[in-house]
Amino acid sequence: MRDHLVAVDVGTASARAGVFDGKGQLLAKAKHPIRMFRPKENHAEHDSEDIWAAVCRAVKDAMADAGLRPDQVAAIGFDATCSLVVRDRDGLPLTVSTTGKANQDTIVWLDHRAIREADELSATEHEVLQFSGGSLSPEMQIPKLMWLKRALPQSWAQAGYFFDLADFLTWKATGSPARSRCTLTAKWNYLAHQAPGWRGDYLAQAGLDDLLHKGNLPVETIACGATIGRLSAQAASELGLDIQVAVAPGLIDAYAGAFGALGGASGDRLESSVALIGGTSSCIVAFARDPKPGRSLWGPYFEAVLPEHWLVEGGQSAAGALLDHMVLMHAAGGEPTAELHERIISRVRELQAETDGDIAPDLAILPDFHGNRSPLANPRATGVISGLTLDTSFDGLCRLYWRTCVSVALGIRHILDAMAGYGYRFQTLHVTGGHVNNPLLLELYADVTGCRVVIPETRDAVLLGTAMAAAVAGGVHPSLFEAGQVMDRGGQERQPDPGRKAQYDRDYRRFLAMVRHREELRALA
Repeated sequence: MRDHLVAVDVGTASARAGVFDGKGQLLAKAKHPIRMFRPKENHAEHDSEDIWAAVCRAVKDAMADAGLRPDQVAAIGFDATCSLVVRDRDGLPLTVSTTGKANQDTIVWLDHRAIREADELSATEHEVLQFSGGSLSPEMQIPKLMWLKRALPQSWAQAGYFFDLADFLTWKATGSPARSRCTLTAKWNYLAHQAPGWRGDYLAQAGLDDLLHKGNLPVETIACGATIGRLSAQAASELGLDIQVAVAPGLIDAYAGAFGALGGASGDRLESSVALIGGTSSCIVAFARDPKPGRSLWGPYFEAVLPEHWLVEGGQSAAGALLDHMVLMHAAGGEPTAELHERIISRVRELQAETDGDIAPDLAILPDFHGNRSPLANPRATGVISGLTLDTSFDGLCRLYWRTCVSVALGIRHILDAMAGYGYRFQTLHVTGGHVNNPLLLELYADVTGCRVVIPETRDAVLLGTAMAAAVAGGVHPSLFEAGQVMDRGGQERQPDPGRKAQYDRDYRRFLAMVRHREELRALA
């Protein structure tokens, strides 16, 4: 009986696969690394064939660990970062790199080469920008495509396909060039609530009049919960599955995580809940019945995941990456392995037990080391550290690490406060992703924001959300709402500590003051 599901998540550094049953139980998962190339500052590139090979290895390993046969799998779903894949007219890799290497055909989501193009589009104040926070980030696809056309005209001339990474994966799986409503709405300025969804005047302002033709982009999109098709014979062989497996439309990874974390909520409870997907970066994602646009928020996007619902996203460009950076750059640090993070966290706890107050009260940090995605919408923003001394000891690193964690949580509070100004009212914060493994962050997310924090029982909500969508595509569940209800496995709750409120309110006032002072310094002639 086909009642199992395969979910694939492609992140910044690896491809992961999970095998689930129809009730949301994760039976097995596997991971394989992917390569990233950094040819110059602000440029980051992948090899899409390397990504596909890692996906295939991960799926085969997960299936073997689960002990399942291919004829037990109903559907496979893919989620990925919003990286841009470029192929030629024959579907072969086409360079996006200043190095000219053909295998470097994917601009990674975190790549900021298109800052100038993003600024130009933001200055147009076009109507479509109402659905991207009033401005564009260089992480979106239209600025990246503008850069490609200008900087690499030969690649543009040879182009035959432009894919969001999740759509590339469904194309590899099925041969269908159909695109997901989730990806085009969220990352391509496609307006799913209007017909036509593409605004020709906007594309003309971007100098991309020929985009749909050059990129083989469709007029219509495929909604989450529908089916792209079934696995091709070649893809089935490469994945270790069979041609009866249905393929769900691709999802943006953070939105899959939001669905996995919030899928069990409904009605008013859904509107008062928000998902925090924490990893290299952090994303804040919520669903609403009505659009609530706001500056610096990505969206609202109509039916990016749930039918008749709008999705909105805020985020931090560096969260886990910032902690890694602090560990790597400190004299007492080193390669930021999981073991070193654990040792630092353990020592932070010991230091906290030795003092009645904050272990580093004079240290204050702004976490914008890779720009500020929300609520300032400033990719040029930079990090600030106030209160450094000559301390190069391991304890000094631990104090810096602790205050970096505090700054990440304060940044989340800053985003939630901005969203409250646009009409969002959140009481519960569902945390998923890699941050569930950091007890300092979990504690701080509750104490700093004042929200009840829920850690889903299925810690990997990104894979779970992708499996939920696959369950509907494969006919295991009749709707996304029912899949969310049945496959949600609950979670552990953490309430904020009222005794720490005054301390973190003070830290937040300092945080906001540092934001103001940073702009004052920048404005000085």
